[in-house]
Amino acid sequence: MGKIHVNPVDIEREIPSDRFLVSKTDLKGIIKYANTTFIEISGYSEEELIGKNHNIVRHPDMPRSVFKLLWDTIQRGEEFWGYVKNLAKDGYYYWVFAHVTPSFDTSGSKIIGYHSDRRKPKKEAVEVISEIYREMKKAEETGGLQAGLEVLENVLKLEGKDYAEFIFTL
Repeated sequence: MGKIHVNPVDIEREIPSDRFLVSKTDLKGIIKYANTTFIEISGYSEEELIGKNHNIVRHPDMPRSVFKLLWDTIQRGEEFWGYVKNLAKDGYYYWVFAHVTPSFDTSGSKIIGYHSDRRKPKKEAVEVISEIYREMKKAEETGGLQAGLEVLENVLKLEGKDYAEFIFTL
């Protein structure tokens, strides 16, 4: 059950501002639920999404270090907000402002999966973050994940903000 290979094209698919892409995964990121909007925007059928890793929609322009930050955050039981460029089945790309949260068992003490809702991002924010992501991706090519994270840390230091503050001020 490997990832379906899609060739990216340089055409953006916009998410309607009144719609949300919703998915639920298990602890390893395997999709257990996808709402109609996620299915429509991604171009995959429900059958193609359910049981696949959420990285089925990962765009190759995305730095791996962003996903390291995401996973580190949600595995600590905290919520993550961030901008993500995704790849649809037909090769189109779409940007989202993602909110990912852990789902807990009935006792509230054990993480049993993750819930993500994504919405249309602000155009100005995408312009800023895509530049940062290009720098992070370039750094990763020579220095790995840590080099990508260092690029982001330097941006945050220059801005005088932590990650959450920075994301919400874009």
